[in-house]
Amino acid sequence: MKRFFLALIVVLMFSSLIYASDTVLRIAGGTAHLPIVKEVAKKFMEQHKDVKVVVSGGGSGVGIKQVGAGIVDIGDSGRDLKDSEIKKYRLTPHKIAIDGIAVVVNPSNKVSGLTLKQVQDIFSGKIKNWKDVGGSDANINVYSRGKESGTRKTFEKLALKKGKIRKNSIIVSSNGNMKVMIAQDKNGIGYLSVGYIDKKVKPLKIDNIYPSLDNIKKGRYKIQRYLYMVTSPHSSDLAFKFIDEVLSEYGQKVVAKHNFIPVK
Repeated sequence: MKRFFLALIVVLMFSSLIYASDTVLRIAGGTAHLPIVKEVAKKFMEQHKDVKVVVSGGGSGVGIKQVGAGIVDIGDSGRDLKDSEIKKYRLTPHKIAIDGIAVVVNPSNKVSGLTLKQVQDIFSGKIKNWKDVGGSDANINVYSRGKESGTRKTFEKLALKKGKIRKNSIIVSSNGNMKVMIAQDKNGIGYLSVGYIDKKVKPLKIDNIYPSLDNIKKGRYKIQRYLYMVTSPHSSDLAFKFIDEVLSEYGQKVVAKHNFIPVK
């Protein structure tokens, strides 16, 4: 009898583990997405009591690789997929929002705008002192994202015209960390998703165009991109239900709430 109950307990524990694994929705990748995904996830779990949504960052490259490998159900990407990635992993991108990438400095910095050429020269290391662009006599501290970052890839493509970022730049792991570092460094300069802008950092005009949502929406501010949720043949049915929620009227209101532009 004891053996019977012991075996029954083992079977029930094993069954519960299988059930739990079937009801976990894993999402990883671009950090620009996090405010949207975390808020939608909270409501999604309220609507689906047996589902746990696990959300993490890591950068767009990580999200793409992990969804392709079946490690996560959805990979968040802040850049367009490469043809090689689509072919290798049989990926499908789903547009969920439009985002701008702003060049930001500390609020104490008296510089309010730069030309695109000045941005390129600062990030490449040709311009090293703020006095050369109308600021104080102080060295410029350049902050950048890691190579897996979709924000970095888009910034390099659209702002730097595929130019290189100087080797001694300070690498940060996310949009949130970028904001924290620039807020603490009066001589710092970096770039981040417009959805992360608040009073802790000052966005700069580029060629006299401010990175406002209106300017992004109307195409005046050129450093912009789509945010994607990416699926693969490994993705669960829950993944598509979650994306439908993000693209619903409610989900697109969440997109707008966090200072991104809805796609619907």
